[in-house]
Order: sequence, then C-alpha cells, then structure tokens
Amino acid sequence: MTRRRIALLVLVAAGGAAVLALAWRGLFGERPAPDTLVVSGNIEAHESVLAFQMVQARIVELPFDEGQWVEAGTVLARVDDSSYRQDVEVSESTVEVQERQLAAAGQSLEAAGRTVASDEADLAQKTLDAARARDLFRRGVASTQTRDLAETVLKQSRAVLERDRALARVAEKNLAVARANLESARERLELARITLGYTVLRAPFAGVILVRQAELGEVMLPGTPALTLADLDHVWLRGYVNEPDLPKVRFGQAATLSTDGLPGKRFSGRISFISSKAEFTPKSVETHAERVTLVYRIKIDVDNPGHELKPGMPVDATIDLRAPGDAD
Repeated sequence: MTRRRIALLVLVAAGGAAVLALAWRGLFGERPAPDTLVVSGNIEAHESVLAFQMVQARIVELPFDEGQWVEAGTVLARVDDSSYRQDVEVSESTVEVQERQLAAAGQSLEAAGRTVASDEADLAQKTLDAARARDLFRRGVASTQTRDLAETVLKQSRAVLERDRALARVAEKNLAVARANLESARERLELARITLGYTVLRAPFAGVILVRQAELGEVMLPGTPALTLADLDHVWLRGYVNEPDLPKVRFGQAATLSTDGLPGKRFSGRISFISSKAEFTPKSVETHAERVTLVYRIKIDVDNPGHELKPGMPVDATIDLRAPGDAD
C-alpha cells in the first residue's frame, strides 16, 4: 500500500512539474541557454544610392518600380543623351583634324631635315671652292675678283644653312605642338565618351529597388539621387545589448538568427560591429523603463543567399557566448 502511495505521489509531482514547465513556456517563452545571449532587431540591407554624374538632362527611360529585383549591369534609368552624343562626334572630328596636322608637321620636319642636309653638302662644296680660289690667287693664276666671289658664295651658303637649320628647329617644335594637340584632343574625346556613359544608370550589383526618387520626364541634376538599391546577398541585423552583457560579446562571435515568418529556418551570422558609445534604447520600444535604459548597438552580418531575409523583417539572434575552444 505504501509503495502505491509513493508511486502515485511521484506521478503527481512529475505531472505538476510538466504543467509548471508548460505554464512557464506559455507565459515567458523558452528560456535561453546560460551560455547564449538573445538579441532582437530588424534586418537591414547594404544600400547604394544611385545618381547621375556630370550630366543634366531629362529622364527618358525608367523601367523599374520599387520592390523589383534587378541583376548587376541592368539599365535602371537613362537620360536624353543627344547633346552628349554630339559632343562625342565633335571630339572625334577634332581628333581626326589633329591627326592630319600631326602628319603634316611630321612631313614638314622631314623636308626641313632634307633641306639642311643639302645645305650642309653645298657648304662643304663651297668651302672647297673658296680654298681653291685662295690657293690660285696666291699663285697668281686667279684674279682677286674670282677669289672674292668664291668667298661671297661661301658666306651665302653658310647663311642659307643657318636659316634652314632654324626652320628645321621650328618644324620640330611644330611637331611637338601637334603631338600635344592630338593628345589633348584624344583626352577630350575620352572625357566626352565617359560623360556619354554617365547618361545611363546601371545597377552596380544585383539587388532590389528600395526607393525610386526620380520620375520619368524629370530633369536630373548631377548628384541628385535617382534610385536606392539594396544588396540582399549581404544583409545585417541591427541589435542592442544591455551594458551588463557588453563584456560577453566580441567581434567575429557566431550567432544564429531566426524569425517568426520562417519557422524552423536558421541563419548563420557573425558580429561585425560593436558600438563604443552607449545610447538610449530606440523609441520604438514602448515602455518608459526600457526607453531610458542605456544600450550598445551591435551589427551582425548574415549570409542570405536565398534572399529570404528582407529589410525591416524582425529577427531574433542567439549569440554563442562560449569561447572558441569551449564548443566541445
């Protein structure tokens, strides 16, 4: 009889413990393990605000709306490029003209070089002629007039050579100027082509369009935001840690993320940022007691290859507080 009573009491105690456990879970949820820390927050994506550079024109193409997915390199917007195409055509014509001028300057320098070579040969001949005339004059064979004429011709040949050498130096400088002008024209053409490329706004990475700040037909000024693109491959959780828990977290610490919208699904993440300054709990927390609590902001990078986590989604992160060697 006593054994039956003892067994009955054991069963009643076990049932009571089970009821209490269920009541605890129902009221307070499942308690986290002592070597973990649960942080709640919202998913955020790495965003890129896209704008037109160096161009001011009217939008003629804007094919995507907010919330649409785009691949890297997709044309997101295009402005009227007629004036910029004309700049490219003018620059191309300028390059062609400068190329012809460079060719002409090269030919002029080549001709000047040949002229100088001819002048040098002529001077050598006139020098020999003058020497012979002086020798004949000393021997009494040639007259004074013949000697003087040979000297005069020699001086004229030297003068012609100096003049043509000076013209050759000018032709050489003209060639250098022509080269510089051609290089400048090519750079202006390259700049015109780059500017023309700025009339098309392409997606720098695959992502979803969060905000479309521009509208079709709107005149865009340089630097004015047109679209905001979010990279869903690289999302992160913004969370807050109470001051007593701050010494427990560290850079690179592993975390497991879950959300009510995806029951049973787990995502791997790591702490990539810990704020060095305390701040008040964000005002989205309703109670005054929680709003006045000082917390530290942390950032947890999350792998999101399937794009299941989206910006704004509430997520709970369970941070593993064990040291790297304590996993076993």
